[in-house]
Amino acid sequence: MNYSLFKIKLKMKVALLVFFLTGMSFFSFAQVTLTIERALEIAEENNPQLKTSKLRFERTQFQLEAERASLKARLSMSVSPLGYSINRRFDERSQDWYTTNTLSSDGTFRIEQPILFTDGTLMLTNRFGWQNVETKIGGNDSKFNERFTNNLSLRYNQPLFTFNRRKMALEQLEFDHENSGISYALQRLSTESRITSQFYQVYMAQNNYTISQEEYENAQTNYAIIVDKVNADLSAREELFQAEVNLASAKSTIESSAVSLENAKDALKQLLGLPLDEDVNVLANIVVIPLIVDPGKAIESGLSSRMELRQREIDLEVAEMRLITTKALNEFRGDLLISLGIAGDDPQFGKIYGEENTIFTPSISIGLNIPLFDWGEKKARVKAQQTAINIAEMDYENTKIDIELNIRQTIRSLNNLRLQIDIQEKTVENAQLTYELNQIRYREGDLTGLQMSQYQVQLSNARTSLVRAQINYKTELLSLKILTLYDFENDKPVLPIRNLSNTTMR
Repeated sequence: MNYSLFKIKLKMKVALLVFFLTGMSFFSFAQVTLTIERALEIAEENNPQLKTSKLRFERTQFQLEAERASLKARLSMSVSPLGYSINRRFDERSQDWYTTNTLSSDGTFRIEQPILFTDGTLMLTNRFGWQNVETKIGGNDSKFNERFTNNLSLRYNQPLFTFNRRKMALEQLEFDHENSGISYALQRLSTESRITSQFYQVYMAQNNYTISQEEYENAQTNYAIIVDKVNADLSAREELFQAEVNLASAKSTIESSAVSLENAKDALKQLLGLPLDEDVNVLANIVVIPLIVDPGKAIESGLSSRMELRQREIDLEVAEMRLITTKALNEFRGDLLISLGIAGDDPQFGKIYGEENTIFTPSISIGLNIPLFDWGEKKARVKAQQTAINIAEMDYENTKIDIELNIRQTIRSLNNLRLQIDIQEKTVENAQLTYELNQIRYREGDLTGLQMSQYQVQLSNARTSLVRAQINYKTELLSLKILTLYDFENDKPVLPIRNLSNTTMR
């Protein structure tokens, strides 16, 4: 076999592999190096799900602001600059027909003030007008009447024997706003979890690619050793064939690792909202500092801070509000209307409220709505809503149990992973020493190429398992932070939602 030709082909393949890895970034943007903190900051600005959740939060905020603004005094004005009409009617008293030509102009100014505490409405109204009326009765001459008029009144409308609808509507919007804020915060935590998981997948793929490169370098070294030994007739030619297989397998592993790495990068870029043609590289600190987590403190923090519990409380309060609304179906209710006004008119503007033409216009009225029979509709709907309240109470209790259960499981998993990391570190150390010792034996001809490849696989698997255990520990630690809303690494509580103008995930 021509070994020189084999080496040339091998070098060409390696060069093609290097071109494959660098070619994508040649025509794209410069490589972006990401830490986990930077990745979360980018997602805050670009992640589609997070942006949608933030917009929902802003929408409820604007709705709440609009409802609060509606509780302030409303000022309005309606104006009729010109009105003209001709009417012909029969007068029964004079047994004659009369015709009226009316020219008028008027305007109305209103101040309406809703009263949140009582659900009543206070209204001040002033109507000012002018009119000129020409009247013809039968064949007589025309009569003219020109006057200024003004009507000022203060009215108050108060619902009776019913619940405060205006106050309930405001509370409903406040609950909606709080709930959307909680959903936004939960979406941020969920996004942080998914981005962290994908970030570590890229880091794992980079680590696998580095290991595959080292495998290839070791395979090249072993191949050079066996070539020299075969040329010197110190080893059988079959060993050379096995060395060629090991070298080709190592090169194939590099190619597979490169493909996996690019796929993991694309998934991370999609999650972050980055252009797919932008090259990224991740830097992560996976050094594990073992923590002793107090289960009691973790559970207490979770039950006192978890936003899902507040969501269940909101669901329960909303269900109780709906029960009040349901009980108001076909209800006995009344409306009290009190009005106090003053009206005046005169041909001269300055004498509108003269003694002869001024009258006071007080009024009071009470209206009642009395239901008679509804065929059991209200009773059935009330029972259905009471059942909904019971369901909301059960959901609240089940959520508390789930939170405590998940925290307990995560703490157990952390303790187990800490032991696994210690074991894997010792395994890597032993596998490295074993590989180095057996490489010496391989040079001396005491091991076959197949046996040497097995020791290489053992070392690579041990290193990969250690990195995976460290990543799993970091991931579980993040899960515990999300479950308890407490950062045990830094010993401080987590604030999942802040000012929308300056939101950060960390």
